[in-house]
Amino acid sequence: PRKLVLIAGKPSHPPMMHEFRAGTILLEKRLQQVANLKVERHEMGWVKDEATFDDAAAVVIFSDGGGGHPAIQENRLQLFEKLIARGVGFGCMHFGVEVPKDRGGAEFQRWIGGHYEHQWSCNPIWDATFESFPEHPISRGVKPFEIRDEWYFNMRFAEGFDTAQPTTVNNVQFTPVLAAVPSTATRNGPYVAPAGPYAHIQANKGHGEELLWCTERADGGRGFGFTGGHFHLNWAEPNFRKVVLNAILWMAHADVPRNGVESTITTEDLYKYLDDKPGRPTGPSK
Repeated sequence: PRKLVLIAGKPSHPPMMHEFRAGTILLEKRLQQVANLKVERHEMGWVKDEATFDDAAAVVIFSDGGGGHPAIQENRLQLFEKLIARGVGFGCMHFGVEVPKDRGGAEFQRWIGGHYEHQWSCNPIWDATFESFPEHPISRGVKPFEIRDEWYFNMRFAEGFDTAQPTTVNNVQFTPVLAAVPSTATRNGPYVAPAGPYAHIQANKGHGEELLWCTERADGGRGFGFTGGHFHLNWAEPNFRKVVLNAILWMAHADVPRNGVESTITTEDLYKYLDDKPGRPTGPSK
């Protein structure tokens, strides 16, 4: 079986936001039904023993990023460079797509196609509407949907990628999977931090933004970036959940079902694994 290593970041933000542990548990449980896939999940930002990467087919990080990103600590950039060189898939979600441009930026452009760059990219909370999808295994079974999240956009993609359509540059195939058009008010801010607005973001009024993208290199290695995932309850949306599950399978070279990964989720599931934060809810508010 293909081995997937899921890494959940340390507790972060108020309850129901950045619930990395709970989110990865939900994904793990829904991937357990997939034939020939072994899921190994780790908490608190890193694996217990780096030897676990020796037979990994893919790694996904759902965590805080920036200077504290798990992949750029100590000698881990070199570690991931070796994994990528042997074709291991790599995916990052939400804050996990952000690394400093001078420490991890160039690597992320090669590994997953791009990254969030401080004060070039932005992070407003807005309602993204997804109306159409490319012909790709990640989009299988995904229906149009709309959802509110802290959708990052204006990523710093590798030079040459046409973010409006599939593009091949230097034998790397880039495909935008989820794209939406932010409103003028969204572009004008405020963003979560810094508040903005940024003139270059405002200048792209009416332009679609890539919120989930994927890459495939000539050697067959795959990567993806997903900018959503701020609000934990968004995992209850079937299409939001499906497109991420599909992306993980595709990136791990596992078969994506014809209609995508079908899964269900209960209210109990959503509240069961939350981090122990002050004010943590035990169930939906009445």
